[in-house]
Amino acid sequence: MNKKEIEELIKFVSKAGVSEVSLEMKDIKITIKNSAPQRLDQVVSHVAAPAVLPVAVSPLAAPVAPPAPPKSEAPKSTSADESKYLTIKSPMIGTFYRTAGPDKPNFVNVGDEVASGKTICIIEAMKLFNEIESEHAGKIVKVLVENASPVEYDQPLFLIDPS
Repeated sequence: MNKKEIEELIKFVSKAGVSEVSLEMKDIKITIKNSAPQRLDQVVSHVAAPAVLPVAVSPLAAPVAPPAPPKSEAPKSTSADESKYLTIKSPMIGTFYRTAGPDKPNFVNVGDEVASGKTICIIEAMKLFNEIESEHAGKIVKVLVENASPVEYDQPLFLIDPS
């Protein structure tokens, strides 16, 4: 790696906005630290033998945004009315699906009678599809989550009228 290639690498690192990059090859090790004023003499290099090697640069990972808080779809005025219903909550974090596939019918719909142990939805977590079963027998009153939307642990999914 010659001086010009090192300078180009420094320019690339400064434009990328990262604080530190380490590059290690067979006979060379370079660490570039990007802090306060950018100077070319911030390169720390130890060269065993001069050689021209191709420089491979991996793309930077995009920052991950924090998940949005779950939406509360029930107005506060109806919470007293809904207190007589049982709530089925998500047992895990994942993606909520009402069907087994795009061309399949919903497991349950509003108004359906469900028995304890009946599959009511699927939650996908880490590429595994987990069938969620009803803990209670009763009639589905409300579906609280949109199909194919993310759910949190203990998030309400369904309201069931046990009577």
